[in-house]
Amino acid sequence: MKVLVVSDNHGQTDVLEQLKARHQDDVEHFIHCGDSELPFNSKEMEGFDGVRGNCDFDSDYPLQLIKEVNDNRFFITHGHLHQVKSSLMPIKYVAQEEEANIVCFGHSHIAGAEYTGGILFVNPGSISLPRMTRHKTYAIIEETNLDFFVHYYNEKGERLSSHTFNK
Repeated sequence: MKVLVVSDNHGQTDVLEQLKARHQDDVEHFIHCGDSELPFNSKEMEGFDGVRGNCDFDSDYPLQLIKEVNDNRFFITHGHLHQVKSSLMPIKYVAQEEEANIVCFGHSHIAGAEYTGGILFVNPGSISLPRMTRHKTYAIIEETNLDFFVHYYNEKGERLSSHTFNK
C-alpha cells in the first residue's frame, strides 16, 4: 500500500496537479488534510479524498473522513478541532473510537510522524507555507507486512527523510 498525503496548500493549485501527475502510477490513494482553499468540486481536488480545514469555506467538504485502504482504516481530519498543535491525545481518542490505525491531519504546518498504541499519526506538513523548516512538504505512507514507512518529499519530489515504524 502507498498513500500520498498533502495538506495546507492554501489556494495554490499547480502543486496539487503536479503531485497527481508525478505519483499517479506509484500511489494507490491521494489524501488532502484540509486548507486547500479550493471548491470541493475543483479540478485540482479531483482524485483527492479531502476534508475541510479552518480556512476552507466550502461546506461540501466533510470535517472528517474514514477511508479503508487495503486492510488499513484511515481517520482523516484537518486537526483544528482536535487541538493538534498542543497534543495528539484528543485526536488519538477519536481514532480509537473510529477503530482507525492510521491518522492523517494537518493544521500545524509541521511535518511529523509517530506510531503509538498501534496507531500511525502522520502530518504531511504544508506544501505551501511550512513552519519550523524551509521545506514545503508532503508525505507518502507505505506499508509492508511488518512495517510502516513514512517518506517526506519537497514540492519538487525530492525525498527529504524517511521514518520506519514496526507494526
